[in-house]
Amino acid sequence: MAIAYEKLQGLDREKLLAAVEPVLVAHHVEGVELIWGTDSDGWLLQLTVERPGARLPGAGVTIDLCTDLSRDLSTALDAADVIPQRYRLEVGSPGVERQLYGAADYQRFAGQLVKLKLRAPLAGQRVLRGTLHGLDEAGGVSLDTQHGLLSVPLEEISVGRLVFEFGASTRDKGRPKGARPSPRGSGKSPRRPQGESK
Repeated sequence: MAIAYEKLQGLDREKLLAAVEPVLVAHHVEGVELIWGTDSDGWLLQLTVERPGARLPGAGVTIDLCTDLSRDLSTALDAADVIPQRYRLEVGSPGVERQLYGAADYQRFAGQLVKLKLRAPLAGQRVLRGTLHGLDEAGGVSLDTQHGLLSVPLEEISVGRLVFEFGASTRDKGRPKGARPSPRGSGKSPRRPQGESK
């Protein structure tokens, strides 16, 4: 099992993942982000998870699930003795504005509104916003924008993320006013729940 994004500087990555991955499998979730760092309260290990194949970020990730994951992960990490210092563990969903990390994410969330920050301008823009149409035949990200349907090479995307607009119809996201809505839609997902331990 792979975690889409890891930032584990200073930790034994292999040992940490060996402790984390069985817990994710047991709870039927996939890791999206696993980040080790500090904040104003000290050392922090953050894990975001989602249900496999879920098309809505956060779908099925409840506060109870995060609490159970946090408890089981704390036990596994203590047993593995992989983090020597005192730290906090936060478990949650990646949220409604989930970052997109690779081709599978761009395919999976087709039909949803996204914002892409590009390494170089395309159609005169460094930031594009529109309705995601997955990947085209050339493997580029297909995006319906106010400039029309664009193909954005994956390697040209610096950061991509889903965009949530409260109260907006999901069928109209990313389209200029008066444009015909996309036949594919999506729904709203819950706020990011978090459990904490340690």
